[in-house]
Amino acid sequence: MRNRIVGLLLIVIALLMGFVIFSFNNSLNKIAQSSCSDVMSGFSCPILESADFQTNVSLGLIIIILVIAIYLIFFSKEERIVKKLVKVKEQLKRRENYKNIIKELDKDENAIFKEILNANGSILQSELVKKTNLTKVKVTRILDNLEGRGLVERRRRGMTNIIILKR
Repeated sequence: MRNRIVGLLLIVIALLMGFVIFSFNNSLNKIAQSSCSDVMSGFSCPILESADFQTNVSLGLIIIILVIAIYLIFFSKEERIVKKLVKVKEQLKRRENYKNIIKELDKDENAIFKEILNANGSILQSELVKKTNLTKVKVTRILDNLEGRGLVERRRRGMTNIIILKR
């Protein structure tokens, strides 16, 4: 969002610069026409030549500013990078919270909770049974306990449940 605002500000600045340059150029042309009598006889006026050069340089700068502004508005990746950084920060914060939670759990609860964490927050209940070498009944009871504490959520998926960490 910040890049778009900067891009829009650059467009406004470029338009103001263009207005000032063309106003100045018109005034300079009027002054040059009244002061250069050689313009009528076919000789070039040095004031007009320098004004044309300065106008062209100024137009080039305005075009560069507009290109930068368009890039910032349409192609800048800052927003995506910021969103990714926020997401990573939240994940790290959650990991810290989970470390505190793990300290409060008993051995079997700890094993199941760690398996869910290692699976990036979601795992099938049947996979938990395989990975922890606990019985289906034991895993179900532990999940009941964890769900009661508000740490996990179970959702039915076919013949098994998917276990999801609550955030």
